[in-house]
Amino acid sequence: MTDIGTELEGFTVDFTRADLRAYATASGDHNPIHLDDTVAAAVGLPGVIAHGMLTMGHAARVVTEAFGPTSLRSLAVRFTRPVVVPPADAIPNTAAVTFSGTVTAIDAQTRIATISLSAVFNGQTVLARAEARAQLP
Repeated sequence: MTDIGTELEGFTVDFTRADLRAYATASGDHNPIHLDDTVAAAVGLPGVIAHGMLTMGHAARVVTEAFGPTSLRSLAVRFTRPVVVPPADAIPNTAAVTFSGTVTAIDAQTRIATISLSAVFNGQTVLARAEARAQLP
C-alpha cells in the first residue's frame, strides 16, 4: 500500500567517463563539456560533467522501479549543480549520485501519486524542485 510519506527505495549510480561516452553516442548529445576536460575548463567548469538528461533519467527510475515501467506520467526538475565525473585514472574514478523519492500527494480518484525526487552528489542536491507524477497500480 502506498501512502503519503512513503519513501521509495533509492539507489546510487556511480557515473564514469565511459558512461558519458555511451550516453553521448545513444543520445546524440556530443557537447564537449561532457567529454573533454579542456573544453569544460574553458567554460568555467571544474571538469567534465554528466549530461543533465542522464541524471534526470536516473531520477525517473526511482518512480518506474517502484510503480512499474509505464507508471510515469510527468517529470520536472531544475538542475542546480553539475555532477563532475573524474577521469578513469583518478581515485576515485566515479561520481556517485544517490537517488531517492518520497510520495507527497495522492489523488484518490485518479490514483496518481506526486513524488518528490532527490539526487545528491558529494553531499549536495543536484536537482531542485524535482517532482514526478505516477499512476499507482
